[in-house]
Amino acid sequence: MAYRLSDWGSSFNAEVTIRNTGTAPVDGWRLDFAFPGGQRINSVWNARATQDGDRVIVTHESWTRTIPAGGSVSFGLNGTSTGGNGVPASFTLNGAACTTR
Repeated sequence: MAYRLSDWGSSFNAEVTIRNTGTAPVDGWRLDFAFPGGQRINSVWNARATQDGDRVIVTHESWTRTIPAGGSVSFGLNGTSTGGNGVPASFTLNGAACTTR
């Protein structure tokens, strides 16, 4: 999984790519993470997100539901920040820790 941040001080965009390194497709997904610096989501594309404090839960849209074996899906976030725009320290996909790069 990859989290690419475009930081503009008090605002940001992030492009997130979830890669399926397994041999079977993932049918339905949920990505959990926590923002490190007081970020707040304004909009999301290619996914749905809810936020409670720094904790974020992102789930698929109908067209991003399946991650094929060896394939990936991507979504984006736009938001604001009061404490910096760092990259989340860890991510879990459907309850399992993700390897980030």
